[in-house]
Amino acid sequence: MTRKPDADELNAFRDAVRDVRPLGVEPRVIHRRKPRPRAAFRRRDEVAVLEESIRLSAAELEVEAGDELSFRRPGVQDGVMRKLRRGQYRVEAEIDLHGLILAEAKQGLREFLARAVQRQLRCIRIVHGKGLRSGARGPVLKNGVNVVLQRTATVVAFCSARQVDGGTGAVYVLLSAPR
Repeated sequence: MTRKPDADELNAFRDAVRDVRPLGVEPRVIHRRKPRPRAAFRRRDEVAVLEESIRLSAAELEVEAGDELSFRRPGVQDGVMRKLRRGQYRVEAEIDLHGLILAEAKQGLREFLARAVQRQLRCIRIVHGKGLRSGARGPVLKNGVNVVLQRTATVVAFCSARQVDGGTGAVYVLLSAPR
């Protein structure tokens, strides 16, 4: 139970705090946002992409409507490619590029790959179509997808999908594992 202070105690307290003045108000601390992180190895990666694009032969870049796509970086084991070809990796995301012009498809594919890497996905599927209606030009989107994937450093391997998943009109893509 609290007791009420008597008059002597109140007078003693008032005498003790008589000369006390309020502190001045300090300005508020302004928190600034941290600057956006910059990719430390971006320039190196861009140089590597350019060097790799020089190494790609015309045969690797030009494919026909019925051709199967297959690519792997050095060090990717045969067993990994076999599992990828058989569709044994769980596809975690998919993009369908049907109906897009090449520039739109490439841009959409690059954005899709960036999001997949950011989300740390391991296996994705890209549906590009077989290019049967491309006429004499051949499969335009298929060639574009082939080039973009081979030039993307985070792509470890890719191959044409199983028939039930699109056959030569789609590819399974294996992305590098997060570190």
